[in-house]
Amino acid sequence: MTAERNGILLAGNVIADYIKTIDTYPTIGMLSNVTEVSRSVGGCVPNTAINLAKIDPTMPLFAAGRVGDDENGRFIIEQLNAYGISTEEISVSPTASTSFSDAMSLRSGERTFFHCRGANSEFGPEHITPENWTCRIAHFGYVLLLDRFDQAEETCGTVMAKTLQAVQALGIKTSLDAVSDSSGNFPKTLIPALRYCDYVILNEIESCSAWGLSPRTADGRLDEQNVRSAIRRMAEAGVKEKIIVHAKEAAFICNVADGQITVLPSLKVPAEEIVGSTGAGDAFCAASLYGLYHGYADRDLLEFASAAAVCNLTRDNAVDGMKPAAEVAEIAKTYPRLSLESVVG
Repeated sequence: MTAERNGILLAGNVIADYIKTIDTYPTIGMLSNVTEVSRSVGGCVPNTAINLAKIDPTMPLFAAGRVGDDENGRFIIEQLNAYGISTEEISVSPTASTSFSDAMSLRSGERTFFHCRGANSEFGPEHITPENWTCRIAHFGYVLLLDRFDQAEETCGTVMAKTLQAVQALGIKTSLDAVSDSSGNFPKTLIPALRYCDYVILNEIESCSAWGLSPRTADGRLDEQNVRSAIRRMAEAGVKEKIIVHAKEAAFICNVADGQITVLPSLKVPAEEIVGSTGAGDAFCAASLYGLYHGYADRDLLEFASAAAVCNLTRDNAVDGMKPAAEVAEIAKTYPRLSLESVVG
C-alpha cells in the first residue's frame, strides 16, 4: 500500500485571517492606524495546502480540519476547492464559529496575532479517517493550538502523539509543526509527539522552547548553539528522518540517520520589497514538504524553502505570493544571502 500512496495531506488548524496593516505597534492604551484590511485563508491547513498547490498544481493534496457553519467556513472551503484540494476531511461544526485571526502586520514584516480558536478547539481524532487516506505524507499543525489533540493521553502522552502513531502504522510518513504560543507548555505538548514523527518543521522559538532554551543571545542574534542543541534533543526524542528549524536569519536541517546538521543563511531581500510576513513559516513549511516528498538533498531543500518564504514576503497574506516550483528555484539565485557570522551568536 505504501508504494501506491501519493500526495500530501494537511491536517489541523483552519482559520480565516484578517490582515490589518498598521503603522506602528502601540503600547496599551495608545492608538495605532490601520492602513489596509484584507481577508484570506489562514492556519496550517489552507496556507500550506494552497502554497503546495501553487508550487505544483499536479500534486494530489488533501485537507483535514473543522470549520463553522458560517460564511468564513464556506469561504475557506471554496478557496481550497478552487485549487483542486480535497476537502472531504473538513467537517462542519453546528455550533462553533470558524476560527479567525486578526494579524496586525507592520510594513517591516513583523506581525502579531489575535486569535479566536472557534471550531478548531473541537477538532479531534473522531473527525478524521486515516484508514481511508491515500497520501504519502500527513502533516499536522499546529501543536499548542489544537485543544483536543493537545490533551494528555495515557499510552503515548498526548492525543496528537496517539494519532501520529496510528497514522504511521498505516504506512504514512508523519510530519508536525507547532505555533509560537507564549502561553503554551511546549515540553508537555510537543515532546511526546516527536517519537511518532518522521519529519518535524518548527521555527527557532518552538524548537528551543521545548527544552527550556533561549533561541536568541543577549544581543538579539540567533543562538546557533541552542538551536543545534534543540535539534539534537529532538532527534534523541525519536524523530525518525529529518528535523527542520527555520528563523528569519537562517534555517537548519538535520539528517537524523547520521546527525549531520546543515545551516543556510536567509536570502537578503531589500526592505522596500517586503510587504508583510504573515504566513512566511507556512510558505517555508510547504516548500520543505515539497522537498521532502521529492527527496531533495538537505541543502537544496533549504535553498528552495528559503526562496518560497521570500515569495510570501511580497504579499500581505499567506498564499498570494507563492509561485510555481521552477520560479521559486530561480528566486534562490536572485538575491544574495546574509552572512551567517553576522546573524548568529
